Amino acid sequence: MNALIIFVAAYLAVTIAIGLVAARRVKTSADYMVAGRSLPLYMNIATVFATWFGAETVLSVSATFAKDGLNGIPGDPFGASVCLVLAALLFAKLFYRMNLMTIGDFYKKRYGKSVEVITSMAIVASYLGWTSAQMTALGLVIYALSGGAVSLNQAILLGAGVVLVYTIFGGMWSVAFTDLFQTVVILVGLSLVAMLVGDLAGGPAKVISQAAADGKFNWMPADAKGWWAMAGAFFAFAFGSIPQQDVFQRMTSAKDEKTAVRGTIIGGLLYFCFAFVPIFIAYAAVVADPSLLGLFKSEDAREIQRVLPDLVLNKMPLWAQVMFFGALLSAILSTASGALLAPTSLFTENVLRPFAPKMGDKQFLMTLRIILVTFTACALLFALNSKSTMYEMVQNAYNVTLAGAFVPLVAGAYWKRATTQGALFSAIGGVGTWLTMQSMASDALVPANLIGLATSLVLMVMGSLAPQIIKDQSHPIHSTS
Repeated sequence: MNALIIFVAAYLAVTIAIGLVAARRVKTSADYMVAGRSLPLYMNIATVFATWFGAETVLSVSATFAKDGLNGIPGDPFGASVCLVLAALLFAKLFYRMNLMTIGDFYKKRYGKSVEVITSMAIVASYLGWTSAQMTALGLVIYALSGGAVSLNQAILLGAGVVLVYTIFGGMWSVAFTDLFQTVVILVGLSLVAMLVGDLAGGPAKVISQAAADGKFNWMPADAKGWWAMAGAFFAFAFGSIPQQDVFQRMTSAKDEKTAVRGTIIGGLLYFCFAFVPIFIAYAAVVADPSLLGLFKSEDAREIQRVLPDLVLNKMPLWAQVMFFGALLSAILSTASGALLAPTSLFTENVLRPFAPKMGDKQFLMTLRIILVTFTACALLFALNSKSTMYEMVQNAYNVTLAGAFVPLVAGAYWKRATTQGALFSAIGGVGTWLTMQSMASDALVPANLIGLATSLVLMVMGSLAPQIIKDQSHPIHSTS
């Protein structure tokens, strides 16, 4: 264990060093937010993959499959991968040609300041759950490695501090370089662990046949409510994660629009394929050590996320522990840094800056770093007080943007008659309906997030076609063809 702790400490030190070296490239706010729009294809692919391949993929999605099978994970990796492909095909060229700094700038140029601020606030709020999931995961790793010597809350604080240090100085440049390093560690580390755990379980053929025998590949819901629940989870990721600043940043950080499209598609497909590696590892762990099934009986939903760490720490040789926790830390750190930078950029540019239009670039860069620290503190509070699994935290985060930002984005890009009034009604009405249904009728047949999405769509059409009570500040977007 001491050797493993030394490795983890060294790995964290190397990651911080890479981030700080990359920070030397930051001269302007554009460098900080979109890496000066200069990332080549291989780095663009790495940022897309590493940002999405996070703690919930390794620990939570994999454990959820081991418990519920494919029926339990329609959102991730299926919906998440669809999101990246759709974003690349429908919006990458558009965003790149518009020369935007944030996704909030799209709402500003298309609908005006009021829509910019409201949709940006909704998107920023959605990041609390996602960022908190990564901090929780990092805390769980540090807690497990310390053998309980460090409390879980202390471990979460320590992990958040590590991510904050290299992100606050280098912004997107630090994220890009650390993502490239972390992607290599993830691909190599988890592949080796998968082979070892598969052998412990009797070989890949036995693991797959056992999963089939246990009905884990049966994705068909048993009733109508199951179908609706699956649809709600799928669309939360597939549509709700498109209007997200991190997806926008990765597309617009590319050196040109072709790289933006290709990098996002390839990164998304790579993510989809490799997401099944931790899924395989988790089920192989259950086959190799059936006692791990006891974690599924806990009243605390987070307990199932211990399946892989417990097996690795108790059954694996040191080299496998090093590879697994190296890959896990890479997945967490890469996603956490992006999850901190994205809402920071969006809030500073699209919520604060409209009220301080004369802010200089140096002052703006300093403000970005102050907001980064503030958002980190907010996400920490959320992480320290939530008992949801990481998969649940991420899905709930995307419900905000599914109900409040997706329809105005699509309508703004592809419907010339969309107006400021329609967008305001859509964003406010969609989120309001989702929240109301979630609190008053959470057990309804149709999930609250889909009702919010439908409301958002109806209000966009009605608000745009009705007499314009609210002054229309909309400007149609030119075709990207």
